[in-house]
Amino acid sequence: MKAYQQTLSFLDTLKLRGVSHCLDEIIHDAEMDKTSYLTFLNSLLSVEIEYRIKRRVERNMTAAHLPVVKRMDQFDFGRVKGIGKSQVANLLDCRWIDNKENLLFFGPPGIGKTHLAIAVAVAVMERGYKVCFERITNLIKLLKTAEIQKASEYRIRKIMKSNLVIIDEIGYTPIEKREANLFFNLISEMYEGVSLIITSNKSFDSWAEMMGDSIMTTALLDRLLHHARIFNLEGESYRLKNQKKGE
Repeated sequence: MKAYQQTLSFLDTLKLRGVSHCLDEIIHDAEMDKTSYLTFLNSLLSVEIEYRIKRRVERNMTAAHLPVVKRMDQFDFGRVKGIGKSQVANLLDCRWIDNKENLLFFGPPGIGKTHLAIAVAVAVMERGYKVCFERITNLIKLLKTAEIQKASEYRIRKIMKSNLVIIDEIGYTPIEKREANLFFNLISEMYEGVSLIITSNKSFDSWAEMMGDSIMTTALLDRLLHHARIFNLEGESYRLKNQKKGE
């Protein structure tokens, strides 16, 4: 028993929490299977690595600030035109993130743009990438207060250090010229350094009016589109469809 307690103390000192939590089970399996020392060591290391990967994903999920958790197998591809399962499968290999490409989801409200964005985010976080999610309204607030509020400054720094940033719901509310300038500066800083997912109910033609500056909007779109995959989605609103079912 003294050796067991000492082992737990060593594991705690070395911060091997995964092994510590499963030590009894690992010892029992090794004794039952009469495994070699090398196999026993491999079991210890495998458990620790799996634990650390799980904890890293959990931390990334918390830091992402997702409004809800959605997965790709929950998305109804049959009711939406403009994206298919094969295209999504290509996105989940994450090469577009490694290549600093952007994904742009366009379409009417309620069609599942945010669902797709979140589902991609969850999948890539499970592969070890860091993600930040912000609706455009909150992102603008962060940018406007970053110089005077530490929480906003910290969040912006977190966004800049992410592998993927999701900017949701562009086009639902107007953007003032100063806000548009702040947004443009952020996109410029992330250009070719961070991958983006943009969701919008407005076509490119409407962005200049929304931003209030055609020249700046052209420069903004130039950066967003340089390395981008564009998905123009069509279909019936999921929310309206469910509402009709309930009537």
